[in-house]
Amino acid sequence: MQNHFDVILIGGGPAGLTAGIYLSRARLKTLILNEGTVGGQMVLTHEIANYPGVENINGYQLSNIMKKQAISFGCEVKSNIMIKDLVLDTTIKNVVLSDGTIYTSDSVILAPGGRSRTLNVEGEDLFKGKGISYCATCDGDFFTDKEIVVVGGGNSAFEESVSLCKYVSKATIVHQFDHFQAFQYAVDEAGNHEKINFIMESGIVAFHGNDKLESVDIKNLKTGEINNHKTDGVFIFIGYVPNTEFLTDKIKMNQWGEILVDNNMSTNIEGVYAAGDAIAKRYRQITTSVGEATIAAMAVSEYLHKRKSDI
Repeated sequence: MQNHFDVILIGGGPAGLTAGIYLSRARLKTLILNEGTVGGQMVLTHEIANYPGVENINGYQLSNIMKKQAISFGCEVKSNIMIKDLVLDTTIKNVVLSDGTIYTSDSVILAPGGRSRTLNVEGEDLFKGKGISYCATCDGDFFTDKEIVVVGGGNSAFEESVSLCKYVSKATIVHQFDHFQAFQYAVDEAGNHEKINFIMESGIVAFHGNDKLESVDIKNLKTGEINNHKTDGVFIFIGYVPNTEFLTDKIKMNQWGEILVDNNMSTNIEGVYAAGDAIAKRYRQITTSVGEATIAAMAVSEYLHKRKSDI
């Protein structure tokens, strides 16, 4: 059965690749199916400075290392595919691709990852990783003694702005409303910080620069006036979107489309596990995804061993 595997991993970001390493090294027939470029959001990270034991590496390089490591243990990796359908609630799981190919497996790990909510304005795609960031923990120290703009009005925007002030000389929070959605303690902390100021009822409508971001156009949503604002960087904190649209009505998720798992990364369906940025959790880092994937892989190994013992 050429297209049958012990486990299929859906998603080739840090979670999927880590699980692929563990499972294939355990001599389980393993397949990673990834709809885009292997590496997920990690590929967009210009420089990774906080991955334990690794120095001077970017997300693309780390992705390739993980991929090669998984393949070296026998893991198969298929990228740039499109999933047409999934059957998870049966003993044998089925994954149907858009080209008609069908893969089956005894277990599945869902690791489709997610994406930061974007502004979808001129220049945003061009300057991602070149001045635009969606992660303070990942990129904060790259803006030491520089001036930045933070977009958002929720808890993340305020808490991350305060955190970024450890590095930056000035932070300007741009928010589209005349009030905030954040808890009052977060608003007070940011409002009282000497490095933080605010531009209210406004939004960024364009990003400008050459090799890197140099300025943004900020539009007053009340008057329509647009002003160009010089800045060294922009951090966008307006929410996070899990890549789980294809799992609607197939797995238990919360109201935000995040997959619900227990401490073993098990979902509500036997033999189906999940890890990475698509699960319901507070923190999203490469290291958290790697840890969750390790747990999921070991749980799958135990599940498959027990299943074979029972046959």
